[in-house]
Amino acid sequence: MRAIDLYSGVGGWSLGLRLAGIEVVASYERWSPANETNFKNNLHQAQSVDIRRLTFAELPKDIDVVVGSPPCTQFSFSNRGGSGDLDDGLEDIIRFLSIVDHLRPRAWAMENVPRVAPIIRRELLEGGRLQQFAHLGLEPHVVNMEDFGVPQRRRRCIAGNFDFSLLQSYSPKTPRRTLGQVVAALAADPVIDPLYGLEMSQADLLDHDAEVPLNVEEVRINRATKVTHPVYNSMPFPDPLDRSVRTITATCTRVSRESIIIEAPNASETFRRLTVRERASLQGFPTTFQFYGGSYAQKLRMVGNAIPPAFAFLVAEAFMGRKPEDLPTLSSAAIGLKSPMPPPAKTVPDRPGATYPATRNFRFAITSLRLKSGVRFELANVVSSDHADWRVAFWFGTSKSIQSLRLDERQYRDLCAGLPAAVTEACAAPLARLVDFIRDADVKNIQTLWSHQGPGETRAFMLLDELDEVGGLVRAALAVHDASAQTAIVASVTCAFGDDLTGVPGVPKLIRNAPLILAGLLIGSLANVELSKHAGAPTRGNRKQVAANRL
Repeated sequence: MRAIDLYSGVGGWSLGLRLAGIEVVASYERWSPANETNFKNNLHQAQSVDIRRLTFAELPKDIDVVVGSPPCTQFSFSNRGGSGDLDDGLEDIIRFLSIVDHLRPRAWAMENVPRVAPIIRRELLEGGRLQQFAHLGLEPHVVNMEDFGVPQRRRRCIAGNFDFSLLQSYSPKTPRRTLGQVVAALAADPVIDPLYGLEMSQADLLDHDAEVPLNVEEVRINRATKVTHPVYNSMPFPDPLDRSVRTITATCTRVSRESIIIEAPNASETFRRLTVRERASLQGFPTTFQFYGGSYAQKLRMVGNAIPPAFAFLVAEAFMGRKPEDLPTLSSAAIGLKSPMPPPAKTVPDRPGATYPATRNFRFAITSLRLKSGVRFELANVVSSDHADWRVAFWFGTSKSIQSLRLDERQYRDLCAGLPAAVTEACAAPLARLVDFIRDADVKNIQTLWSHQGPGETRAFMLLDELDEVGGLVRAALAVHDASAQTAIVASVTCAFGDDLTGVPGVPKLIRNAPLILAGLLIGSLANVELSKHAGAPTRGNRKQVAANRL
C-alpha cells in the first residue's frame, strides 16, 4: 500500500505506517526543520510547502492511504482560551478532505484536538462547510492514546473511513506503561526502549541532557499553578510516577502549568522537567528517532506537536484489516530501526531566567481563602510603565459569568458596621498582625525583586504567605459565627447587586461558605487599604490599635 502524509510534522504518522509495512511515498509540511527530521528518520520525500497552495497536479498517483494532522492551533482551548479563528482552522480540514476526495484512497485518517469532533459533526449537516465531503465516510471519534499503549493521557479526535471498531479491538492487546517506567528505562545502562524494546548504550542516547533543577522560586510557582491555580482545578505536584503522564505539550516554560515536573532521583525535594528524550518516549517515539531542531525549544515543539507513532502504527494495522489475534508487537515491527546519520546538533536545555521584564505579572490564589470552581481571593499586581500596584481581588460566579466584589476601605467599614462585637474582637488580633506586616514590608520594591531587576526586602510570595496565614486564622475565628457571617455576606452582595440576587451566579455558594468569604473580604479590603499607602506609610506604631480602630 502506498501512502502520503499531509501536515506531516516530524513524521509520526509516517513512522507508524512504515512500521506496519505501508510505503509512505511523500510528506507535505510547511515547517522546514520538521521536514528535515521526517526525511532523515523516515527516508522518503518530505516537501516544505503550504498545503493550502498545493495543487492536485503535484500529488503522486495510485495512492492507497492518506493520513495527516491539520494544524490544531485555532481549535485548541489553550489558544486564547479557546477563542481561536475556527473558520481559519476549518480551511486546513477542508483542504485535507479535498485531497482525500481527489485521490479516493482505500483508507484515510485525520488527527486533531478533541474539540474538532463536534465541529465536524455540525459542519457535515445540510448547509455546513463539510457537507460536500459526507460521501467520504467521515466519522470522528475521540480517543485516549493511553488506551492504545502510549504512556500518556492524550485525548485526540481521529476521523476517517476505516474500521474504528477494529482499532478499538487492539486496545486490550497493548501494554500499559507509567511515567516512572519510562524515566527509569531511559536512566539505565544499557537503555532498553520502554515501548519498542530496542537496546543501546546510555552514551548513544541523544537529547537526554537533564535541565538544571528548578530553583526555589520556580518550584513555588509550579506548585501554585498546579495545586492552587486561581482558576483551574488542582493537579498533582510533582507528577506521579505510578501512572501515565499528562498531555505532552509543544510549548511550556520552566514555570508553567503545562510542564511535567518530577522529583529528581536521589535528591529529595529537588525537582526537574522532563528531557526531550523522555518526552519523545512518552509521545510514542523510539529511542532511535532523532529530532533535527536548531534549538531546545524547537525540539520540544517537534515532540509536542506530533502524533504518537505507536498509535499511528495501530491505525495502519486497522487500515489493512489486521485481526487482533494477529497484531504484531511494536518490538517485532521495530526490528532493524537505526538512528539516522549524522546525528542532530546538540542543544542546550532551558535554564532559570536571570532577569524578567520589569512588568512581570504575578497572580496567585490565597490558599486558605480559595474554593474550587473558580471562587477565590488572589494577590495580583497591576503594572504600568513606571510602577506596580499590588492588590487582593475576589472572584466568583461561573466561567461564563465571572463576578467580583470590591475590596476597599468602604467595604471594610460596611462589613464591620454590621458585625457583632464578639466577631470583631475575634478577628482583631490576626488583622492587626496583617497591618503590622504590610506597614513594615518593603512594598515599593516587591515588583523590583519579583522581576529580578534589583534588590528588595519583601518578596511577593512573602506577602502571599502572610495573607494565607492570616486567612487561616480569621477563618478559624469566624467558624463559630456562621450566622453572623452569612448576614454580612448577604448584605455585601445585596449592596453590590441589588435586592434581587436570583440572577447573580454563585451567591448560594458564598453563603454556604460564609466564614471563609467574610474572612477574605475583611483581609482583602484591609490589605488593599494598607498597600495603597505603602509609599508614605509609617513604619512603626501600635498596629493592633490601628486594626481595632478600623473595626
